[in-house]
Formats: sequence, structure tokens, C-alpha cells
Amino acid sequence: MLVNLQNILKEAEEGGYAVPCFNVPNFEMARAAVDAASELSVPVIIGHVQVHDGLIPIENIGPQTVEYAKRASAPVCVHLDHGIDMSFVMRGIRCGYSSIMYDCSDLPFEENVTRIREFTEAAHEMGLSVEAELGTMSSTAEDSHGGPRLLGRDEIKKTFTDPDMAAEFAERTGVDALAVCFGTVHGIYAEEPMLDIARVREIRSKMPKSTRLVMHGGSGVDQEQVAEAIKAGITKINYHSYWSKAASMHVYEKLKETQGDMFYHEVQEEAYRKLKEDAKEVLLRFRGGRD
Repeated sequence: MLVNLQNILKEAEEGGYAVPCFNVPNFEMARAAVDAASELSVPVIIGHVQVHDGLIPIENIGPQTVEYAKRASAPVCVHLDHGIDMSFVMRGIRCGYSSIMYDCSDLPFEENVTRIREFTEAAHEMGLSVEAELGTMSSTAEDSHGGPRLLGRDEIKKTFTDPDMAAEFAERTGVDALAVCFGTVHGIYAEEPMLDIARVREIRSKMPKSTRLVMHGGSGVDQEQVAEAIKAGITKINYHSYWSKAASMHVYEKLKETQGDMFYHEVQEEAYRKLKEDAKEVLLRFRGGRD
């Protein structure tokens, strides 16, 4: 069933778990994540990020994903991720997305507040949830979000979200979810990340209860730190790079094993099975192993 982000994250916070947002630049990935959630009877978030629009336009994957979500037995939020341009955000709304991340984090604080507040008011009138970002999430070269290549821990610390600014931002915008920066990056990690869990805890304590916290760049973080982040107040974790790479490596091994004697639809199905298997593991892991 199709739901919005606020529904899913409210239940996650009450239950003490987090829900992964799988970014899906093709329908096989969307199908794998939704089917994994349905088989486990747990909620899931399916995202389409603006930088993936060059791989597949949102008009080609969005309506198909929304319809698949509606038919699912599990709660599914179809989420537009890192929408930077309002024109792209509006395309997502027209495609039926139930949740929008309008990313103005590169703008000065006051302009970020103004744009997000105005958009949130309009989106809530349409029954949509809104996610924003405060701080600057670094990106690696392997990641397609672009942005600076800030990989060292000392460099990453410069981008951390200020707890008082986060509280002010949430109060003034009424946003449903806020992505905060506390040690993760988009893409593949050059060294093991060390998360500032105390910062998450402080942000959560100062924020309005109606605004939930989001962690981006979650696929390369070890489970112990993930569990601590969830305990501190994270309810949504974006998960893509390592999930996608694992499926690629699985297909690579299958092609070596068969000496390339596979039809393309068999390659797709191998990828789907691996993606679904790994999505199940992630869904359960973010719930502390509970189904």
C-alpha cells in the first residue's frame, strides 16, 4: 500500500527502529525492495534521486513504481530524493510520489528555511511528506550525487549539522524529516566512518517531536554504529551504494561461472534475487533483527 513518509517514520520512532530508503535507478531494484518488504510484512521507502534522472527519467520509472507500491501488501513510501530543482520536484509530484526531499542545503541558512517552509506548507495541503537537509553531505568520486570529494574524517567533521540550527530549522519550517550530517558520506567510504552519535542525540533532544531524523550514506556503516544511531533518534537511513555494488559483483561471479552463457533476462533475474535477499537483510537489521 502507498503511504507517506510521516506515517512510516512515526511508527518507526515509536517502535525504536529505522526504515531503509533504497534508491532505485531501475525497476528491477524497485521490485526487489518492495517484494522484500512485502515478504517480511514491514514498511519500506523507495527513492528516486534527481541525479539518476539521466539514467531513467522520473516519468518512466515513477508511475510504474507508484502503482507497484499501491499493490504491495506492505506499507511503501515512494520518495523523491535530493530534488534540487523545483521543476524536478514538480515532476515527481505529478508522477504520484508520496514524499519529497526538497534539497536546499547548499543555500544560505535563511534561504533554505524560507524555501522549505513555503514548500512544506504547500506539500502538506496535498497530503505529501517533506524531507530537507541541513549541513553539507560529502560525496565520494564513486557516488553520482556530485559535490566535493571530502573523504577524511577531519574534513567530514567540518560539514556536521549544528544542533541548535537544526532545532530552529525544524521549528520554522514544519518539515516532516530532516537529514543531518554527523559522519557519513554519499557513496563508497575511503576509511571506516566514525559517527558522532552524541550529536544525533543532542539534535533529537532539541527538535520538535514531529520532525524525524534521517541518515544519508548508510550502506557502508557497520551495524554497531547503525544501531547506536537508531537508538539516538535516526528513523530513516538511505541505502544504495553497497547494495548496488553487491548485486553487480553477484552477477559478475555468475557470468564467470557460466562463462557468459546467460540470456539478458537471466542476468536481470540473478540481480533481482540478490537485491531482494540483501534488502531483506537490511530491513531486518535496521529493525534490530525483528520482523
